Amino acid sequence: MVVCGDDGLAQRLAAELRGVYGEQVTLVVPATGRRVRQPVVGRARAASAALLDRMGAAVGRSAQNAPGAPPPDPSGDRVVQASEPNEAAFIEAGVDRATALALVYDDDETNVRAALTARRLNPRLRLVLRLYNRRLGQHIEELLDQAAALASGADGRPGDASTVVLSDADTAAPALAATALTGTSKVVQTDGLILRAVERQPPAPGQVAVPGLATLALLSATSNDPAGADGSEGSGDQGPQLLPDAAAVRAATGRATIVLEQVSYSGPSLRPGRAGVPFASLFSRRLRWSLAGLVACVIGLAVALMVVADDHPLHATYVTLLNLFAINEPALNRPTSEQVLQLLSGLVGLLLLPVLLAAVLEGLGTFRSASALRKPPRGLSGHVVLLGLGKIGTRVLTRLRELDIPVVCVEADPDARGMPTARRLRVPVVLGDVTQEGVLEAAKIHRASALLALTSADPTNLEAVLYARSLRSELRVVLRLYDDDFATAVYRTLRAAHPHALTRSRSVSHLAAPAFAGAMFGRQILGAIPVERRVLLFAALEVAGQPRLEGRTVAEAFRAGAWRVLALDTSVGEGGAVPSGLIWDLPDTYVLKAGDRVVLAATRRGLAELLGRRRPRTSG
Repeated sequence: MVVCGDDGLAQRLAAELRGVYGEQVTLVVPATGRRVRQPVVGRARAASAALLDRMGAAVGRSAQNAPGAPPPDPSGDRVVQASEPNEAAFIEAGVDRATALALVYDDDETNVRAALTARRLNPRLRLVLRLYNRRLGQHIEELLDQAAALASGADGRPGDASTVVLSDADTAAPALAATALTGTSKVVQTDGLILRAVERQPPAPGQVAVPGLATLALLSATSNDPAGADGSEGSGDQGPQLLPDAAAVRAATGRATIVLEQVSYSGPSLRPGRAGVPFASLFSRRLRWSLAGLVACVIGLAVALMVVADDHPLHATYVTLLNLFAINEPALNRPTSEQVLQLLSGLVGLLLLPVLLAAVLEGLGTFRSASALRKPPRGLSGHVVLLGLGKIGTRVLTRLRELDIPVVCVEADPDARGMPTARRLRVPVVLGDVTQEGVLEAAKIHRASALLALTSADPTNLEAVLYARSLRSELRVVLRLYDDDFATAVYRTLRAAHPHALTRSRSVSHLAAPAFAGAMFGRQILGAIPVERRVLLFAALEVAGQPRLEGRTVAEAFRAGAWRVLALDTSVGEGGAVPSGLIWDLPDTYVLKAGDRVVLAATRRGLAELLGRRRPRTSG
């Protein structure tokens, strides 16, 4: 496996492939620039790796002293330093002999150019690309797959080449948005497939727990404390237990659970944006009420004239409008009642002129400011304050607006990536440094329901959360933090200082790395949900060739703490990566056949073991 990247996702992906799947990894990083601290993937594995490193120190010294040897890396990966991912760097990294290549640079153009070079160098290479542009990703995926098919047909050798385009922002956005909404809902949504889970507190004495489709996890027994925040799937006594069996669920009294509530298909997840400006936003509420009052006065005058003059309704309305615009003959020889109505109509006409002028000015101002940033409305409350409009913040903003959740964004850079999206969605934006006083107050943080701190700087996110909690101690907060140890310390401190407020820390690379790692083995990871500081994966797999699934019943195929079959895909011949027809209420006696395709939940270790990338764990 070869991983190329310039940020924390590359480091975490390499650690995922090495620590969970036991793969040999070559890491290609820039020759200059700040190196991100290697993430820890399991304290036990880290200790074991350190022991193995000490045991092989003698052999390593001779290799390191050899001419042209790559620089040593504490993680055990082979590291190739290259200023850019060109053909020379790929040859040095062994891409021509590799099974899979992950291109996870932060720049889309760099990943596309590198993918074209790698496909030309090795047509049978499995490619995984990190692209933010969805439309470009679709075209590149089709192009590279076509090139691989032509190359395989030319030399007559069967190839296992495939191209998978993923986005770390799209992978993490549903979990971040769901956490901000309720703090407990966990949703995986991929091209219409919806897997919805909910966190349920233990029932009170005398109450019966509401069953779900499946129990996905048992949370920590001590205040949801993120034991093992390093991201491992070990089932310690204090940490969460993923995919427990029925006996473990019955024995776990007083522990909250994560229960699967729904598995469904609802069509494409992205709704087209509404074009134009809504009528309600053209005019202010005060102006709309003024116009409605004048219309009511005109109707009342027309009805009064119809009664007084015994006139036809249409003719009475016509005369009233003439009087309103002062273009009718004076009612000199008419009865007094009609003269009074004419004077009142003229008075209403005088009141109508400034209202019409105000309507024209407001309408022009609305169209002029349609491309400008909106300010938070004066009476806004119950909204979500989103800090940062980068890649992650933009995707989360889109997801929140799809759910019709009011959002106020805070961004220091007026040219940030998400500014056009905020203008298009007409979302209020406060320009300013979130660490400065008055910025969060301008975003109405004291009346907000949640705060999402998604900037790329951990100290900025922490400072914003601490300041927001000083203004409102019960505010629900979600932090984007990369460093696991730092995230654990922040989580525990905030939980201790504010025990009645919801606090969550999320790492985008921690949520995205399992999906990228899974795609490097030629399978489709549908998504992941965070379980405290751990990750539970959802994948769509073919039963054929899986000895732990094929020929077994659903009950026999279930492995506690490793994997569990959730649904059966009934779509035939479509060949898509995402299931479109699902049967989720499978009986335990259903026998999985070679032609079946299933959706299952799995831990990272369990998925690696299921697909033969790791030896089964024994109790001895």
